[in-house]
Amino acid sequence: MTLPIRLLSQGDIAKLMRPSDYLEAVEAGFRAAKAGRADSPPPMHIHGRGGAFHAKGASYDNGRAYAALKLNGNFPGNPQTNGLPTIQGAILLADAANGSLLAILDSAEVTLQRTAAATALAAHHLARPDSSTVCLVGCGGQALPHLTALLGVLPLQRCLAFDLDPGKAGAFASEALEAFDIDCDVAGDLHQAALLADVIVTVTSARAPVLGVEEVKPGTFIAAVGTDSPDKNEIAPALMAASIVVVDVLDQCLAMGDLRHAIAAGAMTEAEVHADLGDVVVGKARGRDRDDQTIVFDSTGTALEDVASAALIYERAVEAGAGTEIMLAQS
Repeated sequence: MTLPIRLLSQGDIAKLMRPSDYLEAVEAGFRAAKAGRADSPPPMHIHGRGGAFHAKGASYDNGRAYAALKLNGNFPGNPQTNGLPTIQGAILLADAANGSLLAILDSAEVTLQRTAAATALAAHHLARPDSSTVCLVGCGGQALPHLTALLGVLPLQRCLAFDLDPGKAGAFASEALEAFDIDCDVAGDLHQAALLADVIVTVTSARAPVLGVEEVKPGTFIAAVGTDSPDKNEIAPALMAASIVVVDVLDQCLAMGDLRHAIAAGAMTEAEVHADLGDVVVGKARGRDRDDQTIVFDSTGTALEDVASAALIYERAVEAGAGTEIMLAQS
């Protein structure tokens, strides 16, 4: 007998999940991978016209076996040229014990929130615990979820917002001031803003480095989030070489992260990578040892985060009766 499939929109998902729930799910995904209960093969990059598609899949067992496949379209020019979001797509969640399709989820909401949660998880282990100032480089859709997630793990008191479009930075600063009890200022000069920060998050679509050694003071934690395809690059190779580098997934960062560019430039080698985030989370690798260590988290975005988040969303949706049941086929 064919079972109904649960269709979960952005609104459905937002009602079911808080930022702390994504943090819980993302951590569970990394822990499961280290315990042999989750696996993620290399992602697929599909070229489009003016953008590209990323296809990422993973399996995950939290007591029930799941598999998820996400197809995201990333078209940076969409808001200006087509009146559409930059990121659009869907996640298919299946039962990994019998192959049945369980749910179709809006992927934009999950991608935004799980990406920010991964940054927060890394910051919890790698940033200085007394970090008070964050600099957000790139003030698009990822900016507010990142600030929200980081406020859940660090005692931040000030946010500096930088974007090549000052209007975006201003709109984000206004939104942050309204949402949180935190000072949020537009930064006109990235160099000065980054030097003031304890935590820097780069969430751009840059094809050339936006952050170099001269912009970073000792002890800074940097989350490099925007380099999710081989042609993107946010962190200068020299800064990577001068930092302790922690990756989300080593093979993926070698293929498409800032690590890829650092190695190609001869600035560092694969052997110089400190650890992946999962090893840090489960205690197989050290996190921060000293306050003066500069640490870069190379975050290319792993499907481990997607499948663990999708599984939790689905289980909550079933319990709450949320979403819409549909049938794609009749038995």
